[in-house]
Amino acid sequence: MRVGLASYECRNNDIPFNLSQMERAMAAAQGSVSLLCFGEAFLQGFDALSWSYERDRDVAIAADSPVLERLRSMTVRYGVDLLFGYLERWEDRIYSSCAVLAEGELLHNYRRISRGWKEYTVTDGHYREGSDTGGFLYRGSPVKVALCGDMWDFPERFRTDQLLIWPVYVNFPLDAWRRYEAEYAEQARLAARRTLMVNSISREPVSHGGAFSFVDGKTEKRLPLDTEDILIVEL
Repeated sequence: MRVGLASYECRNNDIPFNLSQMERAMAAAQGSVSLLCFGEAFLQGFDALSWSYERDRDVAIAADSPVLERLRSMTVRYGVDLLFGYLERWEDRIYSSCAVLAEGELLHNYRRISRGWKEYTVTDGHYREGSDTGGFLYRGSPVKVALCGDMWDFPERFRTDQLLIWPVYVNFPLDAWRRYEAEYAEQARLAARRTLMVNSISREPVSHGGAFSFVDGKTEKRLPLDTEDILIVEL
């Protein structure tokens, strides 16, 4: 099985652009990977929310929305399954979530359990965290998903002897990346032997992206920062 980590640019509150980026990456990955992964909140952009629920309820989307229906159909068209972060609306609640779409179906929907995705000093009860850290089977192999700060606040809840996929959004300065990469690799070791981490590129604020395969607390493979590309990992 080959997994692709797509470090692509996304834009805040520009779903059409972000969808086009996902489709462009799927076309590039067609025939090369079975599962293509994007960063946290890639679909709307990590800074898309205003923390006013009256506005944000229209930014977040449901798991059965037409947007996700379009992505489900794209997995069939390109023969490439998807894992990506998005801002989810469920009833009157908003979550930072991660969807896994496989062969036209919603295979898994994970909701971030750590609160660092939101401005929690000003948000109300509409902005929630999930509680379930159970994984899913992908082509017969167990997989777990953690979103960004989950692995810093609750690494023990993601322990697995199988694959961990870790979509993030971080915007460290370039000169700090060397140190932070080592710290993220070591943090990944607390939960899994092999962890795949993918970060998005953005311009406002500046995020340099990147994708990494960590094994036993060390970087096995990486993409250059500030480069739209797909890191392919054979499992």
